[in-house]
Formats: sequence, C-alpha cells, structure tokens
Amino acid sequence: MSGHEQEFINEAFDTNWIAPLGPNVNGFEKDIENYLNENVHAAALSSGTAAIHLALKLLNINQGDIVLCQTKTFVASVNPVIYLGATPIFIDSEKDTWNMCPEMLEKAINDCIKNGKKPKAIVAINLYGMPYKVENIQNISIKYNIPVVEDSAEALGSSYFNKKCGTFGDLSIISFNGNKIITTSGGGALITKNKTTKDKAIYLATQAKDDGIEYSHTAIGHNYRMSNIIAGIGRGQMKVIDERIKARRYNYEYYQKHLGDIKEITFLQEPEGFFSNRWLTCIVFKTSNIRNDIMSLLNQDNIEARPSWKPMHLQPVFKSHPKYLNGVSEDLYNKGLCLPSGSNLTKNELNRVIKIIADYFG
Repeated sequence: MSGHEQEFINEAFDTNWIAPLGPNVNGFEKDIENYLNENVHAAALSSGTAAIHLALKLLNINQGDIVLCQTKTFVASVNPVIYLGATPIFIDSEKDTWNMCPEMLEKAINDCIKNGKKPKAIVAINLYGMPYKVENIQNISIKYNIPVVEDSAEALGSSYFNKKCGTFGDLSIISFNGNKIITTSGGGALITKNKTTKDKAIYLATQAKDDGIEYSHTAIGHNYRMSNIIAGIGRGQMKVIDERIKARRYNYEYYQKHLGDIKEITFLQEPEGFFSNRWLTCIVFKTSNIRNDIMSLLNQDNIEARPSWKPMHLQPVFKSHPKYLNGVSEDLYNKGLCLPSGSNLTKNELNRVIKIIADYFG
C-alpha cells in the first residue's frame, strides 16, 4: 500500500458511500482514463475476469462461437469464453515476446474459415507485462474483421511505441487483483473506445436494471460493479503506479546485471519500441532439470519461485480443445521460472535469490 489509500477509504465511510457506486468509483475511472491518455473510457468492475466476460458479451459471443485465445496465460483469460458456451482455440506463442504468434493465429483463422466457422474474437495477452506484437495482431484483426479483446491484466504501465497497453483492443481489460502491479485487493476495469459502450458495460455489470424506479429487467446482467471502498484503494494506488513500475523494472535489471552472463540463463528482452512494466521477472534455463534444481533450492531457503504459466492446451480441463502449436509455450513452461518480483523487495532479498542461482553454476 502507498499510504494514500486511507484518505479515500475514510471519505467513503464518512460520506456513507459504501455501495458499488459513488465518488471513488467515478474518480478511479477518471484516474485510469487520464493515465492511459488515449481518449478511452473505463468501467471499474469487480475483477479482470468480469471485464473479459463483459467484453465478450459486448462482442456478442454466444453458444457455439469460436474465440481464438493465447495458450500461454492464466486460466482467467479463457474461462469467460466457456461461461458463454463458446469454444476457445488455443494459439501458441512467438519467441520475441512470449505472446500470441501471428503466424499461428492466421493459420487458425484460415482453417476455421475453410471449415465454415469464422472466429468471432481474438483474446490477446500482454504476458508478464510485455506487450504482444500489436501491429501484427491488429493487421490480422483488420484483414479478417475479427475484433480483439486485449488482456492487459498484467500490463498496466507497459507501452508499445509510447502508447499505453490497455488501449489497443477493440475492448481491453485491466486487473487490480492482489498480485498485480497496483491492487485494489480484487478488482478490474473494462476499457472501451466510446462512452456508449462503457454505459452498456455498466448496465450489464449492475444486473441489467432498466431505468426507472421499478426493478425492471429486459436483459440478463451480472453483479460486477466495483464498490466505492475498493475504488478508494485504487485511487490511492494510482498515485504510485510510476514508482511501482520503476521498482519492478529495477528488479529485472538487477537480476539481469548479476545473472545475465550465465550462459544457461535467458532473459526476455524488450524489442525495439516495446516497454514492459516487468510485472514479473521470468527467466528461462537451458534445461528443465536446471530449472527444477534451482526452483527447489530457492524453495528450500523459503524463497518462493514458480514455473511460468502452464499453457491452456496442457490443462486437463481444456485437453480436448483445438490448438495451434509450435512448441514455444511448452518450452517456456518446462524451462521458465518466475523469480520474486514484488515492488518492495530489498537489495538484500534480491541478493539472496541471486546467490543461490549463481552458486548453482559455480
């Protein structure tokens, strides 16, 4: 926490604005819009997952539709496709950013069209804060007239050629979950290009209650709006987002400085024009055995380190779903390790991690 949150929380209590509406909700949305600075509109919601669900509903994704999803991601990026009865098709990664491979994406689209079922949406991820290949994906989106939902759950503060992530999709989402670069404990936002779409999202997020004094409903809605208390936390967090990005990037640079010369370790570099918030510092080892050895050594010293996201096509729940693979995501999963990356890590704590890894290689 930044120390600024309490003033907004106190204001909510003092004015009795506790419900999922109020000055903090409006203010937090405005803070997000001003930060993204691309004339977008933000709807504050209960989670990033809720934002993806509403984004897909706004794109009229229905039972039996096909949605193209990056396989290298957290399951929350895909679950809303299932909520709507649609079918996810999983697309592998490319090596430059670890995000959706444009070649695999276009192959999947062409195969779907040949089979008489054009996909209805693309869910593209900015994995670990690294932007996906925006221009390539947008060109494919335009070529085939398939809208993009940009999942920037991990990428608030990242940018692509000086334009902020969270502004590239036809609809975009941000997460403020407890593990994100700034947090409201739980929460998210849907980013839209126009106010009409934002208003429709808020309508659906508040149980689709029609205007008027009566409780009248002509559509199925959801209880997805953010509370005024949680929005107050978000307002305090927005005051320190640049500091949080600086801290995360410092972690990455410190790890790279002290481990970058070890030939068995690879760091994810920023391609030209890409700027990552470095939400997590993830490294890749030459073999899975080395990764497993080092993960075990770290855990034995009470230092938490985990494999990178298990690809969706390897998840038991999705084992029968179609997939377009090139081996990149499985290789990252088998050899990749997420290092401690919190914004409040001290140099001594970073050095503890580095020593264990460096000592392994002698």
